[in-house]
Amino acid sequence: MEKDELKNLAQHLANPQGEKGIEIGEMMNATNISMTLESIQHLLIEDNEHILEIGHGNAGHLKHLFEKAKNIRYTGIDISETMNDEAKRLNPEFQDQADFVLYEGKKLPFKDKSFDKIFTVNTVYFWEEPIAFLNEIYRVLKDNGTFVLTFGQKKFMEKLPFTEFDFRLYSNSEMEYMISKSHFTRMKISEKEEEIKSKTDHKTITRIYTVLTIKK
Repeated sequence: MEKDELKNLAQHLANPQGEKGIEIGEMMNATNISMTLESIQHLLIEDNEHILEIGHGNAGHLKHLFEKAKNIRYTGIDISETMNDEAKRLNPEFQDQADFVLYEGKKLPFKDKSFDKIFTVNTVYFWEEPIAFLNEIYRVLKDNGTFVLTFGQKKFMEKLPFTEFDFRLYSNSEMEYMISKSHFTRMKISEKEEEIKSKTDHKTITRIYTVLTIKK
């Protein structure tokens, strides 16, 4: 891929737009599904809980989430109008249980202590003010709630040619330090490894990622 193509890919990964954005959303759902399912597993969802996902993409994974417990509600929030539309289009069967909210990426438009569980996959690279945003997540999470943050490790991500464009990468220790600067006080680290297809040349690569289970 040429440099301008890589930059365009990076922009769509951060904020998918238009027809190309729909295509990128489908690709992200396919390549990130194992990370998403692992994150959902770590939430330990129980009956009657309200779940928030930050950066829902096309939400092609919702059926897996709703299989985890009874009478749960889901709210997905995203900065991409294209992904907001796609999530609604792809999930009509969950319209009574799921809401999709468009926002500007900094302030979560919810009341304090609104959610039992919160998760996000592969969005932390794009947070403009990460500590402030962590504190926003803390604010809308219930006192006994769980926040799961999943991200590709720096040593893997920096090998990908598109991450030089506006991606902020983190090692486990850098992420731990950043979270320690927020209001959150406890976390558990789980490292995972898997084989995936590259977004740029479709070759098989080994992805190393981290699932952080974070508590107040």
